[in-house]
Amino acid sequence: MHFSKNLTEARLDKSQLVTSAPFVSLNSSIEAKESARVLRMRQNRRKTIDVLKVVHPPPRRSVPRHLQRYLQSLSSHEALLYAKREIEHAPLVGNVGNDSYLYAPVFRNNSIFKRSYELMEMILKVYIYRDGKKPIFHQPRLNGIYASEGWFMKLMEANREFVTKEPERAHLFYLPYSSRQLELALYVRNSHNLRPLSKFLRDYVNMIASKYPFWNRTHGSDHFLVACHDWGPFITTEHVELKDIAIKALCNADLKENFVAGKDVSLPETAIRIASKPLRNIGGGIRVSVRPKLLKHWLNKDADMRIYGPLSRRVSKSMSYVRHMKSSKYCICPMGYEVNSPRIVEAIYYECVPVIIADNFVLPLSEVLEWNAFSVTVAEIDIPKLKEILLAIPLKRYLQMLMNVKMVQKHFLWNPNPMRYDLFHMILHSIWYNRLNQIQIPQS
Repeated sequence: MHFSKNLTEARLDKSQLVTSAPFVSLNSSIEAKESARVLRMRQNRRKTIDVLKVVHPPPRRSVPRHLQRYLQSLSSHEALLYAKREIEHAPLVGNVGNDSYLYAPVFRNNSIFKRSYELMEMILKVYIYRDGKKPIFHQPRLNGIYASEGWFMKLMEANREFVTKEPERAHLFYLPYSSRQLELALYVRNSHNLRPLSKFLRDYVNMIASKYPFWNRTHGSDHFLVACHDWGPFITTEHVELKDIAIKALCNADLKENFVAGKDVSLPETAIRIASKPLRNIGGGIRVSVRPKLLKHWLNKDADMRIYGPLSRRVSKSMSYVRHMKSSKYCICPMGYEVNSPRIVEAIYYECVPVIIADNFVLPLSEVLEWNAFSVTVAEIDIPKLKEILLAIPLKRYLQMLMNVKMVQKHFLWNPNPMRYDLFHMILHSIWYNRLNQIQIPQS
């Protein structure tokens, strides 16, 4: 099965594009009364939820001067120890007042996240290596399905809050390369040979290690890279410490492909069509893996399960891809050639409960987010039972997930001018949090 690469212009929403992606709507005639009720509740809830989209996060907590002086007196390692102890004794917080911006049900532990985030703002300093020539380094690509790595690089290098020019003060060191640019610069098309890319990155890290003292003192455990290309895990394999010790923020967060849960970070894959408008014209990559199985079991088999390959002209004339997602209760997010897919974030953008079909996938930002609160995970082997699984979810449970999708949405936005708790800060926090995971508190 080959998915069409032609994108049809949306008729009902000209700011969006129709893409070739399977999805589902479960508005069964058997459940007509329930569906009408769901629609009314969604419309009523939308009136209140939409207000939250324009609400700015609460301001940063002011740090007393004596605490500022104390933190400045600590070495980078001592500061991390301090942060880890503080997080372990995080005070319980509710979901009222300023804390209501952080909606507790979408977090694994709202108290720990809030304290960890505050400490990141108080303490964290990142040093960005200036070494490396463009376009592979310091030249982010801001559109396409690999745009997450580019947006992070752009916002990180422009940041004044966390970035330091004094590496001795740094708690983390950023290797500012683009896996997409590396592919474009070095990969020989149709060669199926990725070793030149991996060797290039190996040589770069070796150069960093020989030129500066920072890599060798921790064997790279306080260094991180951000790569959204499917080949991101493989490109690190020629350098053992880069593969096994450094922190890798990867879209391809596959437990079977050099991804270490608790150390590495699952990077959300966000497909950006227009770089100047990162939240408009969101599309998806055209990849095939479990999708033929979905089509085999559900294409034109059931009126309640609207599973498509490429949208036909007849279908796209009546309703665009985006409108289909927005009018559906559940949106199918199957893996592509690799476990990651931009469709997961699209579903969150379009307020549709994601149904994730990707075995061995570590979900994005899972260090802190409680994915079971706003998504459904289905094993690939259970695709034939997909409708049965979804219809078995009670209405009350679905409405809770829908509410949570809307409340978690703000944490997946690329804001050109970053805001607290948005996607840039959430990714940086996960890197910070996983670095703290590697720190051992001495036994007293």
